[in-house]
Amino acid sequence: MLKILGSFVLFLRNMLVRKERFATLWNRTIDEAILIGVDSVVIVSIVSAFIGAVTCVQIAYNFTNPLIPKSTIGYMVREMTILELAPTITCIVLAGKVGSSIAGGLGTMRITEQIDALEVMGINSASYLVLPRMLAAIITFPLLVIMAMGLGIIGGYLAGTLSGAMTGEEYVEGIRDAFIPYNIVFALIKSVVFAFLISGISAYKGFYTRGGALEVGAASTTAVTNSIIAILLADYVLAAVLL
Repeated sequence: MLKILGSFVLFLRNMLVRKERFATLWNRTIDEAILIGVDSVVIVSIVSAFIGAVTCVQIAYNFTNPLIPKSTIGYMVREMTILELAPTITCIVLAGKVGSSIAGGLGTMRITEQIDALEVMGINSASYLVLPRMLAAIITFPLLVIMAMGLGIIGGYLAGTLSGAMTGEEYVEGIRDAFIPYNIVFALIKSVVFAFLISGISAYKGFYTRGGALEVGAASTTAVTNSIIAILLADYVLAAVLL
């Protein structure tokens, strides 16, 4: 375990030595941000909207006490969406989509000796290939989480009003009740940490792939599994430290 951790730290260090020119790094980061962020908008939108809707319906189903105002449903949907569902579930979904893509792409480049060709030409392959992917993930993940928050709350509103569980006014009243702005900051901190973990672990697994096509598939699977485990562990640590 310590050997793997040390190897990962050295891998991160290699990205920061002999970095590419700023213009090259910027262009590569923008290209990767489009692949990571823009191409993930649809799946994140669908998942977050339905999670918000399901959360609202299930909370309303369990509200049997007439003494509790129905606006509490909106309050609970907001808190669950911002604190946990939007950042954590969204990043778990992105770990499957983005993490496997990063690991598979780098693994394919490794077994086809494209990475070796870059190193022969004197290019720091870690800086050229991995650093833009990590920067793009760190930039785009918080934006996707913000979108997931909004769509989750809107999904809860539509589900609550269309199902007749509550009125729109009651839902909005709950959304506005006792709002703590720090919760947004906490969720964004989580998204940045998760982005670093997903992109770093996936890039590490793909960059050091050895073998053939079967090993590339195995590296992608391992990258996704390890990323999800890292997300869950980091989620607990961040909640214990920052809340």
